[in-house]
Amino acid sequence: MPIELLRSLLWTNYRLGILFAGLIPLGLLMWTLRQQARPLTHLLVIYGRVASLLAIAGYMMMAEIPQSFFASFGALILIPISLWFWVDLNEEIEDRRGQLKSSFSAWRWAMTLYCVIGALTHIPFLKCGFSQEAIAAPMCQAWLEAPWAFKAIFHSNTETGKLRFIAVIALIVYVLYLVYFLFFRLTKQGRSATGF
Repeated sequence: MPIELLRSLLWTNYRLGILFAGLIPLGLLMWTLRQQARPLTHLLVIYGRVASLLAIAGYMMMAEIPQSFFASFGALILIPISLWFWVDLNEEIEDRRGQLKSSFSAWRWAMTLYCVIGALTHIPFLKCGFSQEAIAAPMCQAWLEAPWAFKAIFHSNTETGKLRFIAVIALIVYVLYLVYFLFFRLTKQGRSATGF
């Protein structure tokens, strides 16, 4: 694939990511809080926790940490699971009617499709995550351009070493919470988000 086409596709991907992974769920969260739609709010909070791995991966990319490719791939796998896994929330959402439910369902399906396509397109680029030499390849560097632009806007005075430290600590905390969830909470509550 020509590098210019890849750059264009990646910038489109990042713009769609900001829309689908950030802005729309934030708007939906405010709407569900106003409507006091607890199941939808609960699912959006769960989504936010899981999707924070995308932000962590973005900071890892700003710091040129090769494993950021694995982190973003993992986020794209975990997000659809978090949106559909909970039996009790799915039943309560299914029982709802109205514009909020329709909007939420449309976003949930769109986000799922975005993540599946994103994960499939990530597969050929996972080789970028194996070493500093691999991430230096032009095709891998193209993935870092949008995070670097974000860094230039929001963290222009922050040293790369500090961003690297923050990203690594955030990833460690995320992985520890995920391990705790998988081995302790999930075994007790199963597919019930409320634990009943």
